[in-house]
Order: sequence, then C-alpha cells, then structure tokens
Amino acid sequence: MNNRVHLTLAQIEEKLKSVTSLDDPLIALCEQDERKSVAKLIEKWKRKKERLLQEEKRLEEMLVFEKQVKFQGFRYIAGIDEVGRGPLAGPVVAAAVILPDDFRLQSINDSKQLSPKKREQLYEQILRQAISVGIGMVDHEEIDRINIYQATKKAMNMAIKQLSPLPDYLLIDGMNIDCPISQTSIVKGDARSLSIASASIVAKVRRDRMMIQYGKTYPEYGFERNMGYGTKEHLEAINRFGPSPIHRKTFAPIKQFFDSTANTNSLF
Repeated sequence: MNNRVHLTLAQIEEKLKSVTSLDDPLIALCEQDERKSVAKLIEKWKRKKERLLQEEKRLEEMLVFEKQVKFQGFRYIAGIDEVGRGPLAGPVVAAAVILPDDFRLQSINDSKQLSPKKREQLYEQILRQAISVGIGMVDHEEIDRINIYQATKKAMNMAIKQLSPLPDYLLIDGMNIDCPISQTSIVKGDARSLSIASASIVAKVRRDRMMIQYGKTYPEYGFERNMGYGTKEHLEAINRFGPSPIHRKTFAPIKQFFDSTANTNSLF
C-alpha cells in the first residue's frame, strides 16, 4: 500500500508557505509520500530554504561592524556612502542611513551589484524601514571649484546633518571625513556593512533619477544611459557637441575644451 499524505499537491504547496523549519511534521510526512510530484515539491522547498538560510547568514555577516560599535555603547550608527565621484557630468551624491536593530532586508548589497529595478525596490523599502535617511548633493560647479574629493566629503557632511536623530557613530565607505562624530572607514564597505550598502543604494537611486532628468534636458549625451560616465557614446557626443552646462570643467577630457593652451577641441 502506497504511503501518501492525505492532501492534494496544491494543498501541500499552500501549507509549505508557512513552514519555516525542516523539523516541521509536514516535511516528515511528505518525505514518506511516494508520489514523485510531492518529492519534487519538497526538494524545491528545501532548495528555497537553503537559499534563505544563506541570505540570512550573509546579512548577519554584514552587521559585524554595526554590532561591534553597538557593543561599545553607541546607539545611532549611520552608514555613509557616495555615488558620482568618477563621472564627467552631474553632481556627487552622498547618503547617510541609520537602520533599526531588526533590519534584515533581503538582497541588500553594494548598489553596483544590483539591477536598476532591484535598486528601486530596495530604495523604497529602505526609506520605509530606516530610522532616518539623509541626502547630500554637491553640483558640478562646486566640484570644479573645490575638487571632487572635497566635494565628496562635503556631500557626506550634508547628508549627516539631515539625520534625525543625529548619529553618534559613522561607518563610512573607504574614507574619513572632517566631522566631530566618531567614525570608522571601511574599505569596500558597501559590500561589507549593511548600513553602508543601504546608503549606497539610496545615493545611487537618487543620483540616477537626476541624471535621467538631465537626459531629457540634454538628450545628445545619453545621460539616462551612462549616468554621466565616460562611455564611448558619451565621449563621441562631447566631441561632436562640446560639453553641456552640467559637465565638470576640471575633468579630463572636458578640461581641454576650456584650456586656452589646447591645440584642438577634438577628443581623438
């Protein structure tokens, strides 16, 4: 006589949605069921469960820095990151994010590792769940005036000042800033700290949205596709039309268009 759970395949699939442990009695019953369809369903559930466990482990590993700082007695820890140091056009944008202790948003990672669609989804969820989010932006003119490194630090400080409550500790991706708040610089922090990764996503989405709008204002340069970075299409457009009003005049190869000693206005 065949062993069989007295449930249809659809009923088993529905019940599995609420099962969280391999020790659940339903799993043991289904493993005794001789129907191949049930065996496939359980195998699929186990693979999904394994992926979830791996993701939970990854997220916990990304909270190591936050936990260390909180163990020292700090309460409001802000992750800080920027987007837009390398492009030839547009602003540099920084974000500062304070997360709650129970924050475990799946798929959070360095924004460069995520698709635009996933970034948009996570951006909205971060804004809903974060204790506080701050944004700082320094435009192309200010970048030309004070240089990109100083502009990045300025944007980060602007983002921090928008936070409420103000943080008592900062985790910053790859740099230190002039700020009286205690801080740690973390190399590749956007892939190692959940707070910094969240800030990288917020900054990336905000800047991309701005560049998409600039793409409508200056359609020749394809800003909605290259986000101001020096792609072949972008460089060819600069060579053909010259720099736009949002290009950074101190960045090569834009600089040669404003250099009186240049012999030619061609990039090539």
